[in-house]
Amino acid sequence: MLSGDAERIAAAVGRELGVDDVHGGVRPDKKAAAVEALRHRGRVVAMVGDGVNDAPALAAADVGIALGSGTDVAMETAGVTLMRADPRLVPAALDVSRATWSKIRQNLFWAFVYNLIGLPLAAFGLLSPAFAGATMALSSACVVGNSLLLRRWRPRAHGAALDKPVD
Repeated sequence: MLSGDAERIAAAVGRELGVDDVHGGVRPDKKAAAVEALRHRGRVVAMVGDGVNDAPALAAADVGIALGSGTDVAMETAGVTLMRADPRLVPAALDVSRATWSKIRQNLFWAFVYNLIGLPLAAFGLLSPAFAGATMALSSACVVGNSLLLRRWRPRAHGAALDKPVD
């Protein structure tokens, strides 16, 4: 964990979050350099920040995550903004991202299968135009229905952050 806060404060936050490698008093340029160094070693880097001093590192990371209580610069720079100012919610944000990508892949697969089968049949006149149009509408309805299944998605429990409100 890299923090611009004093070592003592950063260590306390690191303990609460369960992070062992904590560095306090880190300047914004050093945060961005650390993110770049990790990326150059082939790592995928997510950066969580809430201040102006985090913006360079948020921009350098593969995934920038701003806390909702943060500055406008941090939220504008980051790709993701958590609505609550609790860094323990980051795993849930990553989970919903994975679930969304999974639904996108499923929808693309089934749309591809439909087009692979339906288009040649329609092109060779084996499907009436009315039936082809109806199946296309059904395909779209299936994609929407599959996407709506995300409403049932719930994050896995990653600690107390999901159980208690933020002060």
